[in-house]
This record gives sequence, C-alpha cells and structure tokens, in this order.
Amino acid sequence: MSTTAGAGHAAEALAATSLLRFATAGSVDDGKSTLVGRLLHDSKSVLSDQLEAVSRASQARGQEAPDLALLTDGLRAEREQGITIDVAYRYFATPRRRFILADTPGHVQYTRNMVTGASTAELAVVLVDARNGVVEQTRRHAAVAALLRVPHVVLAVNKMDLVGYAEDVFAAIADEFSRYATSLGVPEVTAVPISALEGDNVVAPSAHMDWYSGPTVLEHLETVPVTHDPTDDPARFPVQYVIRPQSAEHPDYRGYAGQLASGVLRVGDRVTVHPSGRSSTVAALDVLGRPVDVAWAPQSITVRLADDLDISRGDLLAPADASVRPSQDLTATVCHLHDRPLRPGDRVLLKHTTRTVKALVKEIPSRLTLADLSQHPEPGELAANDIGRVVLRTAEPLPVDAYTDSRRTGSFLLIDPADGSTLTAGMAGGAFADADAPAAEAPDGDWDF
Repeated sequence: MSTTAGAGHAAEALAATSLLRFATAGSVDDGKSTLVGRLLHDSKSVLSDQLEAVSRASQARGQEAPDLALLTDGLRAEREQGITIDVAYRYFATPRRRFILADTPGHVQYTRNMVTGASTAELAVVLVDARNGVVEQTRRHAAVAALLRVPHVVLAVNKMDLVGYAEDVFAAIADEFSRYATSLGVPEVTAVPISALEGDNVVAPSAHMDWYSGPTVLEHLETVPVTHDPTDDPARFPVQYVIRPQSAEHPDYRGYAGQLASGVLRVGDRVTVHPSGRSSTVAALDVLGRPVDVAWAPQSITVRLADDLDISRGDLLAPADASVRPSQDLTATVCHLHDRPLRPGDRVLLKHTTRTVKALVKEIPSRLTLADLSQHPEPGELAANDIGRVVLRTAEPLPVDAYTDSRRTGSFLLIDPADGSTLTAGMAGGAFADADAPAAEAPDGDWDF
C-alpha cells in the first residue's frame, strides 16, 4: 500500500470516529492543568518540539521532571503566576474518538470562564484534591454544570498519592459529591481516583489502587455515550446569509445559507419563517454546492423555498407544525461576564443565533448563591461572575426555545451597544429560573418597543 493511500485510509478512519466536547474544572491547585497535560502526554498527543519546550521551561523553574501543566498553561503571565486564567482549548484524538477539550480556570472570580468553556460541553471533569475533599468551589462547578445541562460529569479525585491511595478517602469524597450533584439534577456522575502527577488511572490503570475496578479517565472519555443527537430535536435553521448569484445560468436563484442548528430538513418539508409567520415548502437543499434530498444538524447548508418570501439574516426556519412562539418578553437565567455590572434599565443588544436586536433589562428578580443554591431577591445588579434571573423586553419578537429543550436556540448573548463587548450569557428559562415569572411591561424611553 502506498504512503498516500495509507494516509487516506487513516484520515477516513479518524473522520469516522465520534467527537466528544468536554471541559475540566476544579479549585486552584487541584491539578487540572497537570491532568490535561498527562492526558495529552500519555495518549501520545504531544509533538516532540512541544515536549522539549515544556522540558526547557520546567528546568528554568528548577524542576527536574517536565511540568506537564505547561502544556495547557500557555500564556507567559499564567505560567509566572502558576494559575490558569483563560479557557485553554485543546484538540486531540485517539483511535477511538476525537476530543475538543476546554481547560477552564479554578478561581472564584473566573466562574464566567467556566460558563464559556462548558456551554457546549457534553461532559465535565470536576477535579477534587483528595486532601481537601469537596469544597465550595467544587459545589460551584457542579452547579454550573447542572445549570448548563451538561449530561455527563466525571469526578476526578486527584492527588491520591498524597493520601496513601486510601480507598476510604476516595469513597467518602465520591459519596458526598454524588449526593450533591444528584440534588442539582445532574443525570450521571462517574468517580475516578487518580494521581495526575504520577499518571495513576489517567490513561493507564494504577498499580497502587487494586481496589478500584472502574475505567481510567481516558477510557471513560473514549466510551461514554454521546447521548444527545442534535438530529433528534425539531429542525431549527437560522438564516445567516441570502445568496443571490447574478448569472445567466441561475437568473432566479435565491438560497438561504447557514448552519442547521438542530433536527433534519428534507426536500418537500413544509416550513414556517419566524418571526414573520409565513410558510413555504423546501424546494431544494444544497450541501457544499451539491443538491441533496436531506440535511441534518450540524451541517452547513443552503435552503431554497418554493415561494418568494421576504427572508433575511436572522430569520429562523422551523417545521410548520412546530410550537414556535416568537415573543418580545423573555425571562432567563444569565451569567454576567463583564466587569461592568448589569442593572435594571440597561439598554443592550441581544444576539440570538444569527439575529441581533435591541433589548431592555426590565428586572433582575434574583441572584443565585451557588454554594447552597439559595436565591438573593432583588439584588439590584449582577456583577462579574454572578448568576441570576433577568426579565428582558426586546424590540422585535424572537423565536427563542427553552434552554432545557435546546442549548443552541435557547441561548443568547447580551452585548454593549456602545462598544460591542459581550456583557452576559443567557439561557431562556434556565435551570434556576422561575417559569411563572410575569411578562415584562413595555418600557419607556427612546428605545420605544
């Protein structure tokens, strides 16, 4: 077999493997970056020049062995402080699965970064120092995972080498965390005792913990079922771009391009355009410039309709029989991301899928205390990293799904209209929102909607 043919078969095999998006979280010094570095190193996902650079940096810091944490703590300022500040994304693969990893920071003041990293994750790895057990930040990370509807959680009890690999220490931590996570509604918790520094139960089974018969961290990542298939959800197609080629070959071509957020579209399907409410039939579907009879999420496609409708960027195509109810009133759970507080009366831009509209913050009914899940009523504002409920009024109706039904079309961003900076990440309804909250009254002022 030629080298080219062999590479082609390898590429086909890699493309056929499933993809898992997962995030890591833990308190400061629990060993997240070391765990990620160990995963990359022991799964042979590190290039030789990267490993050499880490070895040199470790020696410069007086360390004899390579500090695998430096494989993810790539920013110089972070290395000097010994902490992870930003979300570090890493891409790697094994013969069984491809991975997109978001290594999130552990500091309390960077809760917003965990929200960013875990927002698209299908699994969260929460680290706990075996010497400290479940602490407040552990509960905070579990609550964020529950809030974002992450379907799988792995509890990695790290630094087992520092507690003599004691089974009773691991069992007590696993029991406490599992009970707390279950109370939050986390559907599945898998606990694994590890030593990221020594490599125990990260990629290879540990020789020091024969009492543990479960999977290693990597084995679980490779085999956990990616339970949610976006094609199982009702079709949602946010229009990103209208294609009108000016050519003699296609004088009447009008296509609507974008990424199919969920579900399946077929030629002949009856669809409704939101928020206008007008309906038509799918006349043709194009994928990569070629006609197809069916398309499924998350493919990027072009949709052509049988009728000439007024459709532009930001409109949403959904099945004609779908229960989509565009509204200008929105109650949501949000995580505030900006250093400038969010207050009632703030005028913002709301970005939902491909549509951006003006919006007004009508109320902030409560702020969530993640440590015990208590609600602080009428906080007056949300500061950076705060999670709370907001009531919004938008200038135009938006077809927003409940976040519990769709993480893609149930989420949105609030943006500063002055400088375009992202203020807040929102989830319509949300795990801790009050579904019976009253609708907002129409606001006064120059943004009259």
